[in-house]
Amino acid sequence: MDVEGEAVAVGAPVNAEQAWRDLQRIRVPQERVYDEVERSASGGPRTTYGTAGLMWLFLAAQGLEPPPWGVALAAVAYLALLAWMVVTHTNRGRVRLHHSRYDWRSLATFAGGAVLVGGVTVLTGRLAQPLEPLAGSVIQATAAAAVFVLFVGPANRWATGTLRGRGAGAEAGR
Repeated sequence: MDVEGEAVAVGAPVNAEQAWRDLQRIRVPQERVYDEVERSASGGPRTTYGTAGLMWLFLAAQGLEPPPWGVALAAVAYLALLAWMVVTHTNRGRVRLHHSRYDWRSLATFAGGAVLVGGVTVLTGRLAQPLEPLAGSVIQATAAAAVFVLFVGPANRWATGTLRGRGAGAEAGR
């Protein structure tokens, strides 16, 4: 290195300060992309509470003991509203990175959440069975929605947490 902070590499002078500025110019937009993907991965509290509220309504309505066709109609309406929420959230996302949002962690999060919320729903349904149907279903719905809300935040942060590491690892490997 020279006195002025310049390094000489293979006959071409390189200004260390200029190289650092160039690196920052490249890295800052990359960090913004990761921030946007992490922010939009969960959909925020609005999507989480909307999904939990919809789940709560569906489970609480089961305490009204509707006929089988009513249960089927409620299930179809529930699934249609969930699908509408997914489509609305997906179309709203501004950042689309190829294979960056869905990997094995996303699948593990989905499966873990399904097992956890399903298990809580079944367990509280059995524990609340001796109660009145409406009171039992309200308890069941509240427990399932609470577990869902408590699970979604940390699970989504874990599932999207590798995005930065993958980007940094790819840059380091070059």
